[in-house]
Amino acid sequence: MTAIFPLWLIPILPFAGFLLNGVFGARLPKPIVTAIALLAPLGSFIAVLGNARGMFGAMPALNIPHTEILGSWINSGNLHIDITLVLDQLSLIMLLVITGVGFLIHFYSVGYMHDDTGYWRYFSYLNLFLFFMTTLVLAGNALLMFVGWEGVGLASYLLIGFWYKKTSAADAGKKAFVVNRIGDFGFLIGMFLLLANFGSLSFAEVATKLAANPGWTGGILTTICICLLIGATGKSAQLPLYVWLPDAMEGPTPVSALIHAATMVTAGVYMIARTHFLFDRSPLALLIVAIVGAATALFAATIGLVQTDIKRVLAYSTISQLGYMFLACGVAAYSAGIFHLMTHAFFKALLFLAAGSVIHGLGGEQDMRRMGGLRKSMPITFITMTFAVIAIAGIPPFAGFFSKDAILMAAFTQGTAGKVFWFVGLFTALLTSFYMFRLWYLTFMGKPRSHDLHAHESPWSMLGPLSILALLSLGGGWMGAGRFGMFLSPVLEKKTMEAGENHLELILSGAAIAAGILGWLIAHLLYRNNEGQEPLAAAPGYVVLERKYWVDEVYGAVIVKPILALSRFVLEWVVEYAILGGIAWFLAGSALFGGAVLQKWQSGNLRSYAAWLAAGAAVLLLFALASWNNMLPLSMHLNWAGH
Repeated sequence: MTAIFPLWLIPILPFAGFLLNGVFGARLPKPIVTAIALLAPLGSFIAVLGNARGMFGAMPALNIPHTEILGSWINSGNLHIDITLVLDQLSLIMLLVITGVGFLIHFYSVGYMHDDTGYWRYFSYLNLFLFFMTTLVLAGNALLMFVGWEGVGLASYLLIGFWYKKTSAADAGKKAFVVNRIGDFGFLIGMFLLLANFGSLSFAEVATKLAANPGWTGGILTTICICLLIGATGKSAQLPLYVWLPDAMEGPTPVSALIHAATMVTAGVYMIARTHFLFDRSPLALLIVAIVGAATALFAATIGLVQTDIKRVLAYSTISQLGYMFLACGVAAYSAGIFHLMTHAFFKALLFLAAGSVIHGLGGEQDMRRMGGLRKSMPITFITMTFAVIAIAGIPPFAGFFSKDAILMAAFTQGTAGKVFWFVGLFTALLTSFYMFRLWYLTFMGKPRSHDLHAHESPWSMLGPLSILALLSLGGGWMGAGRFGMFLSPVLEKKTMEAGENHLELILSGAAIAAGILGWLIAHLLYRNNEGQEPLAAAPGYVVLERKYWVDEVYGAVIVKPILALSRFVLEWVVEYAILGGIAWFLAGSALFGGAVLQKWQSGNLRSYAAWLAAGAAVLLLFALASWNNMLPLSMHLNWAGH
């Protein structure tokens, strides 16, 4: 059967919202701007739900995968690229998360951004982001995906630097844009290699050609995968290109919830899952993905232990949780990675929005050392954030337990290296539980530590989305436990270990639960009656964590400053001033000299003009005589030859 709603309608509705508010928003009444901004993602969500009808039952109403070709894009020789949209199980999950969670965050933003002078501009940017993100997910080929990929980078830049008059926000936007361009270059090279070796950028065609050559492994496939991985590390903030995401917290908090937690930063995970047929043919590439994921998860978690800005704790938490998703893909447990992507969208969006509610209620304060005791003045925010904290800590029956547990179990079954990854993931789970409950205690427990802050609960336009996300953080894991891998199996052939009755599964689950509870207990002992002091300040290595391993400083000294020096002293002084400037001065000087000479001719004196005229006539006469003398012997020679 055909789709109830054409697939192009899903991205075009947010794009229409972007155009309407972007062009006319400054002159429209605020209620009209709000209606346009909310109806766009809601319409896309309804279209996704309509096309998803029956897919979770035994008799799907829509043939999957469903492909729509909107037209021909590039035709050059043997190269044919169409504008193709594809809906399958994988893209459906992503679209439900993007449009569903996206709508809730749009709704929340109505209250959070109500008094901002750039209200219409903010919502036009949010709608633009949804347009590019849905395009990225629906793309049937790498080129169209790259359009969406670059588009979400643009939207991210605009939203991070939304308060552009604030220097730190403008700098953070530029930093995100530049760092992502580094990763995007890797993606671009990967596309060129795909085109050179497969003659196509269509995911379906590349997968078909690989299936026809079962012995094709490693080699150029590894190179392609590593290039794609570079792109993924930039967009999903993994080592070594993670440095832009913590600074991205300079943007409005709902932006952090939508783009830098729930959707855009998961694009790298989605891209690896979408191209899994390439990574499955390269064990080395998979191993590198797993190493990057495990290292990032642990690295970011250690930094999160000592952060005092509530949003920065969540930023490093996001980087760490994305590391789990990369780890899952690296052990070929793609369905577990996408499962964690979905549950993470629920509880991380809730964490950011609840943090935004706290910031809103405190008049902009973000330092947890000045908070405390907010459970009484902000009870609904407190309850909903509690749900999210327990979920990310991996404690059952909340959503984070099921997805994180699936990743850890899949890693454990992958030989010796897998067991190392499992241990790193388990230890990271303990750290995650600790720093999230640290945030919880510092923010809501104890007594208020700043009497000049008068906290108040947020309006229902903000609390409503918090309540819905709290329910998803509680029950979202049950939706996929035991069947998520089966649902994605037509797209992702390799499935992770699902829920079953065996002793190993029970032991590993018990270890994961114990890690989460232990982290909670340690945080309880250190922070339950905290009055603003940092118990970890005396611990060895605290300064290293507080300074974030000096990574930004190292990048600045090793990469940024040399590039600036090259630009300033070589490109500016040598190339621009000495070479190009010298050529310009020579041309300008020649023009001035020539003009000065010609100026002498234009004296206005008739006798001078007559003299120049006579001199010119004499020169012409001499030239004519010389020419005649040169031609005379030749003429005479011709006459003699005729006789």
